[in-house]
Amino acid sequence: MASNSGRRRPPESPSPETGRKPLWRRVLRGLTIWGFAFGLLGAIFLGSAVFFTMRQLPDYGSLKSSQNGQMIVVRARDGTELVSLGPSYGKWLDYGQIPTVMKDAMVSVEDRRFRSHIGIDPVGLARAIMVRAESGRFKEGASTITQQLARNIFLNNAKTFGRKGREMILALALERKFTKDQILELYLNKVYFGGGAYGIDAASRKFFGHPATTLSIPEAAIIAGLVKAPSNYAPTADVDAAIARGKVVLSVMVDNGVISPGEASQVDLSDVSIVKEKAQNSVRYFTDWALPQLDLLLPETNEPIEVWTTLDPSLQKAATSAVDNNVPPGTQGALVSMDRDGAVLAMVGGTDYVNSNYNRATSAVRQPGSAWKLFVYLAALEAGYTPDDRVVDEPVTIDGWSPQNSGRSYAGEIDVRTAFAYSKNTVAAQLGNEVGFGTVASMARRFGITTPINTKPAMVLGTSEVRVIDMTRAFAAVSAGGTSVEPYGIVKVTTTSGELLYQHKSVQGQVLVPHYVAAGITDLLQSAVATGTGRAAQIGRPVAGKTGTTSSNKDGWFLGFSSGVTTGVWMGRDDARAVGGLSGGHAPARAFADYMKVAVARRPVEEFDTKLQLPEWQLEPDDEHLQGNPDDYYYTDENGNLVRPQTGGPGGSEPRYDDGSVGPGPGPGAPPPEDNAPPAAADDFLDRATGRRAPDPGLRPGQSVVAPRPVGVRTPVPTLTPVPTATATPRGN
Repeated sequence: MASNSGRRRPPESPSPETGRKPLWRRVLRGLTIWGFAFGLLGAIFLGSAVFFTMRQLPDYGSLKSSQNGQMIVVRARDGTELVSLGPSYGKWLDYGQIPTVMKDAMVSVEDRRFRSHIGIDPVGLARAIMVRAESGRFKEGASTITQQLARNIFLNNAKTFGRKGREMILALALERKFTKDQILELYLNKVYFGGGAYGIDAASRKFFGHPATTLSIPEAAIIAGLVKAPSNYAPTADVDAAIARGKVVLSVMVDNGVISPGEASQVDLSDVSIVKEKAQNSVRYFTDWALPQLDLLLPETNEPIEVWTTLDPSLQKAATSAVDNNVPPGTQGALVSMDRDGAVLAMVGGTDYVNSNYNRATSAVRQPGSAWKLFVYLAALEAGYTPDDRVVDEPVTIDGWSPQNSGRSYAGEIDVRTAFAYSKNTVAAQLGNEVGFGTVASMARRFGITTPINTKPAMVLGTSEVRVIDMTRAFAAVSAGGTSVEPYGIVKVTTTSGELLYQHKSVQGQVLVPHYVAAGITDLLQSAVATGTGRAAQIGRPVAGKTGTTSSNKDGWFLGFSSGVTTGVWMGRDDARAVGGLSGGHAPARAFADYMKVAVARRPVEEFDTKLQLPEWQLEPDDEHLQGNPDDYYYTDENGNLVRPQTGGPGGSEPRYDDGSVGPGPGPGAPPPEDNAPPAAADDFLDRATGRRAPDPGLRPGQSVVAPRPVGVRTPVPTLTPVPTATATPRGN
């Protein structure tokens, strides 16, 4: 019987226990495992990122002090705010100082699950994704308050997934490091509300005019509604839009239960008082000049500061009105006013800052015309002239240049005071030629003129271009008795918390000219206003000043001072075209008077010190001093050295001279010299030595030719026979 042990057995069917699972189950299992693995790796990565980010975050104090740009609050001399520049952060409010209604309004409209999420809101994020899937674009944001804070402090507003990822990591790190109250405090003090205002206190002060600690329900609703679109909902930009957005916030607050429907119904947003924007027109000319000086006065800092200035708001308003009311149509005007110590009280750089922010008071350079004669007469007074000295107003030619007076009239022999008061060009030319044109230029430099100065003869009539602020500074130095004055606009700088960063210190000015020179020029300037070309500048109290008009009436000036206030006014066109009827004695002088009546109204009347106390060398000239005792006689040797007699010869009866000789000399009993004795020098020699020339036959009768004098040489004013002219009231420019 055959054995069947070698027969092969058929394969056994797989049992449910040992069979393989369906494919879909295997795929699901694999996805689950890999998903868990990737999720674990992602969690590890996210946790590590949050952990290291949290460790790198600044501490709370550093976050409080960080800010985007520097806030500068500019204040007037009385402490009122002139303008706020850069981002405004207001006062920092601690969590307990922030009104509850403000916190509730912000949480309701921006992040209703703020107290429960971990920095990101999964519910809000899912809703935003669903809206995105349905509409094809994001219609609502999913950023929490914590995310917004992270973006405001550390990131930008770029709409990229990379930025969004970093924002979420930062938000999670912020939630791990700080409490909810700290995060909300940071947010409310740093979020942007439009108009340059960062934080609720800055927004409250800007829009409502009071600190955020006293915010009402309607005010809180308006502020909370600004975060979504500050430029669209700012009350100063669109009141209706701000009110409509505030109603949305009130509705959300009712839904969240922070206020009752009855409270919401009693709120009338239209009754909220909105602060109007302060006018910043002419004030900005001053701030544009003063604020750049902070780079020199302060160390580098980004913290918010308050700058206390010298500007007087009432005088600034008066200055603006004075220029606007007197400037000829189609022209510009500028004004600078200083106190006796150089503090700038008012500054107008043009008729409209919005249309043109070019500061004509500090940047523009224009010819001063006859106002430049200030320096000519200062040099003449320093060289020995007095206001009562006689000069001759006549046609004159200097190095081929023949100046003419306004009206082409000549007054003949007059005193220096009259020549200045009526702005006689020929006399200024003669004085400038005598003292030296370089001397006049040096005098202008001494008094603060910083622009280039030419030394051609015509310079005495103001052909060199100058700035209004420099000319005003020069007249202020005269008002100060010949002592230098330095213009300044910043009194002190503090932080918003009150820490002093800078304090202006008064510096004793340098003596520029002797007191008698300052008194003499003040005498001349006072006469110019009392009886001369500046009569329109009279204000009912002593005023000293000078007009200036350039050729073809392109520029009109008036500069002067009274009761310690010095003011300079310029008018003209930016393109330097002629202006019909413009002269310094008309529109600029009237603008000066209109302003100065306000500027000195509360100051005591001050009489000018015009008393001349001349130095000894003028009171006792050298030629008289050398006369000495009539019994003494003086001779010179062949080298021109003085030979002085010495009392007593060998016998004590004859004078002894410095050369050792002894002789009686022409004593009291000596006979007088003969009448026909030859002159000490011929007339021709004297003409050449003094620069005088005989009349040129080619000149018209009475006109003289004057040769240029060496710089600084004091010689008599050249005069020949005056031109016969009809008597007329002189006019100057």
